[in-house]
Parts: sequence; C-alpha cells; structure tokens
Amino acid sequence: MSSEPGPMEKLKATAFRKDRLLREGTWVVAFLADWCPFCRRFLPPFSALSGEKGFRTAIGDVTSEESPLWEDFQIEVVPTLVVFREGRPVFRADGVLGSGLPPEVLEKARVAAVTAKT
Repeated sequence: MSSEPGPMEKLKATAFRKDRLLREGTWVVAFLADWCPFCRRFLPPFSALSGEKGFRTAIGDVTSEESPLWEDFQIEVVPTLVVFREGRPVFRADGVLGSGLPPEVLEKARVAAVTAKT
C-alpha cells in the first residue's frame, strides 16, 4: 500500500507457495489491495502491530486481481488477516463484504501470534 509507514515488507506472490509463507518465524500478514477503501482504513491500526516483539508484520499485496494469492488463500474479501508460524497458517480472519475487518481482530491476531510460539 502506498500509504504504509516505516519498513513494513510488502510481499508478492513469490513469497508464498500455495497457502504457505516462505519465511521462518511468526508473521502476521494482512492481505490488502491499494484500490480497497476498507484496506486503507485497516492499514494504520495494522501498522501499529509492527513494533510488537515475537512476530513480524507484512502486507500480502493483492492489488492485482490477477494475483494468484486470491486463489491460493481463497480470499473473497479484503482485508484478510493471516498469522503464520514457520510458514503455516495458525489464525485467519476474513474481511466482511461492505465493512472489511474491525480493528478488534488485531488483538486476536496478536494473541495468536504470541501463543503460536513454542
């Protein structure tokens, strides 16, 4: 997203293999599209997670409707939030058509990311 602050990584389809993230550790990934007004609204509270310890945050870029991430993750509405541990999804919150994701879902994702550690 063009309005993202700081060094948050923007992941393209090459960072994934089907429904797996090709990164080690625990990651909270928000699948967002530049054209989505609900994604733009969700980005500031999501960006606030980037300073938390125990996990990293990134944006899964689905701006292009041709991105294979739509199908690989069966995304129907953005934003969609997924917590990955060692590449595997351990938590997911799907956006709701017409409203996106409420900011409260970030606390659930944070808890899932922290408790995903062994």
